[in-house]
Amino acid sequence: MSEQDHEVVHAYAVGDQVAAASYHLTRDSLVRYAGASGDFNAIHYRDDVAAEVGLPGVLAHGMLTMGLAVQPVIDWLGDPTLVDGYQVRFTRPVVVDPVAGADLTVTAKIGQIDEAAGTARIDLTTTVGDDTVLGKAQVRVRLP
Repeated sequence: MSEQDHEVVHAYAVGDQVAAASYHLTRDSLVRYAGASGDFNAIHYRDDVAAEVGLPGVLAHGMLTMGLAVQPVIDWLGDPTLVDGYQVRFTRPVVVDPVAGADLTVTAKIGQIDEAAGTARIDLTTTVGDDTVLGKAQVRVRLP
């Protein structure tokens, strides 16, 4: 048998969905993230402060949203070191209701493949309800 017979070949195509996940955020989630990140801005846990600055309610941390959005890709890759770059544009805040919370949904699809380099651009669609909360969310990866 040749060396090629032992190779595992992955066939990916532009448009393929490679990962998806949903995350339920609660006010407790925000408090835990604040403790882990050190970001104790009151807009992330106090309705009165959020209202005073003109926000529609308590907001999830942007970095929490961004981190959750890339997690399904990391799970699919099986190795976080295969991520070469990640960018997002924050398009809409994630309002976390005090009772219902918020459900963040992420879908990851291949947007571009560079076969010669063995890399791909993964496009993320990140929504809460019908609203897209991250725009131009793209992850550059080395294919496993």
